[in-house]
Amino acid sequence: MTIHARIGEVTERIARRSHDSRALYLDRIRAAAEKGPVRSRLACGNLAHGFAACGPSDKAALAGDVVPNLGIITAYNDMLSAHQPYETYPELIRQAAREAGAVAQVAGGVPAMCDGVTQGQDGMELSLFSRDVIAMSAAIGLSHQMFDAAVFLGICDKIVPGLVMAALSFGHLPAVFIPAGPMTTGISNDEKAKVRQLFAEGKVGRKELLESESKSYHGPGTCTFYGTANSNQMLMEIMGLHLPGASFVNPNTPLRDALTREAVKRALAITASGNEYTPVGEVIDERAVVNGVVGLHATGGSTNHTMHLVAMANAAGIKLTWDDISDLSDAVPLLARVYPNGKADVNHFQAAGGMGFLIRELLSGGFLHKDVRTVNGTGLDGYTVEAHLNDDGSLRKDPSPAQSGDEKVLAPLGKAFQSNGGLKMLTGNLGRAVIKISAVAPERHIIEAPARVFHSQDALQAAFKAGELTSDIVAVVRFQGPKACGMPELHKLTPALGILQDRGHKVALVTDGRMSGASGKVPAAIHVTPEACAGGSIARIQDGDIIRVDAVTGTLEVLVDEATFNARPLATQDLSANQFGVGRDLFAGFRALVGTADEGAHVFGA
Repeated sequence: MTIHARIGEVTERIARRSHDSRALYLDRIRAAAEKGPVRSRLACGNLAHGFAACGPSDKAALAGDVVPNLGIITAYNDMLSAHQPYETYPELIRQAAREAGAVAQVAGGVPAMCDGVTQGQDGMELSLFSRDVIAMSAAIGLSHQMFDAAVFLGICDKIVPGLVMAALSFGHLPAVFIPAGPMTTGISNDEKAKVRQLFAEGKVGRKELLESESKSYHGPGTCTFYGTANSNQMLMEIMGLHLPGASFVNPNTPLRDALTREAVKRALAITASGNEYTPVGEVIDERAVVNGVVGLHATGGSTNHTMHLVAMANAAGIKLTWDDISDLSDAVPLLARVYPNGKADVNHFQAAGGMGFLIRELLSGGFLHKDVRTVNGTGLDGYTVEAHLNDDGSLRKDPSPAQSGDEKVLAPLGKAFQSNGGLKMLTGNLGRAVIKISAVAPERHIIEAPARVFHSQDALQAAFKAGELTSDIVAVVRFQGPKACGMPELHKLTPALGILQDRGHKVALVTDGRMSGASGKVPAAIHVTPEACAGGSIARIQDGDIIRVDAVTGTLEVLVDEATFNARPLATQDLSANQFGVGRDLFAGFRALVGTADEGAHVFGA
């Protein structure tokens, strides 16, 4: 199957735009590769420090410089369900490495915060910045230059993008990403959402809410809804950094352990000392980036990746834009319905056919680039499989099922849920924004209503509880961008706005903050840029202004006379309270340096 015309067109223009920066990047990593493993050139004192704590056999192997050494970067902590399973991975990886005649060492750990824990709390203002801290932390671990390849243990929202950025900084090294998998299914997402809304209306108490939440988030593994964490796992597989079939196997199972051991063997097989040298900087090229965007659209993935994918691509010298993402969305059909875009969770998606079925369907329609490099040593057609165990415990890969196990969850191309990915860019006199409409009813794709302006999600909640919101509304929540306060997610808004919508009102949200992959049924123009703190037009909106959010034509407009609107002074906000507490004082430099949302909102410059 030849590549779909729009997919090919967008890929070509990304390559043209990126020609100089990509060439510079490739020159740099190829020069690093030509020098060979740095460990062989370390002074004796350096090397002795590097293996001082190793056992005798590993020390002898590293001293002789005849075997590959695998660096482990881990995001393990035992507070967060998604990362708790990683506790046992280093020893499993070391054993698998020794069986392959190699050595493995934990090169370093990176922080892993959970947006679910910090949601609506002050700590959420560190969340987006944690991605760049993770990239820098991983780079410190790899900077000892003891390693021939690296494996990355990370799952959740900012962790995987940060690890990818770090891996690409060391792009001459092979890199394999090893997931831990989703927790088993708890109560239904519909039931959880219903209890949250009842709590927001005061009809149930905190005890009932906590009981419901605990039945949803109940054990080791990633949360099972399709937010940023599970979007990350999809991306790592469709971009060729996971082993085929690895993304959505539950933790603490024999199959999960077998996939981890196999990932170690592949990482060691693709070092420069072998015949399959596969540096990560050449795996992630323009085609892999486009494949990632296509996967995001086909599954209704997280809006956070309109920033993360831009930042990840930039780390490889590739210039991805929101226009590219939007144009691809127009061409790519939606093939998955996973909450909040449907009733199912990721375990249902996996049972229906999972990534193997999805990739095969997209390849058959020409929506993915097949001839790419992957850590599997195949093109993307090698990912149209699902993993199983043989009776002896060994791993095998079977062709993915010919038919979906549940077409209400995972559809074939001929029965796509909609003809586009549902992730669109909006432009207009309020700047640029992102909107996700795959979970929004078609009759709400255009909202025109009076603005009500807030400078925090708490202020909107207070107005709702006071009974002030009783009519059609475009809620404007500003001073939530990266320069203002780190661009927190604003999920505390969702229950109140959902209730207003259920009462029959026209409701939309316009914000320079984030809403992640769980923005849900209320149309939300998010990531508005320029942000209010940087002089964006969102700072000129006043209560009562008519705002039009149009996801059909892709526009975001305030319907006020242009001269009158532009003559208004920019609103200001005292942000001093956001500068201290829970470590926020340590991030003043990040707030000063951070780029715009459409450029990836990172602090690393061009």
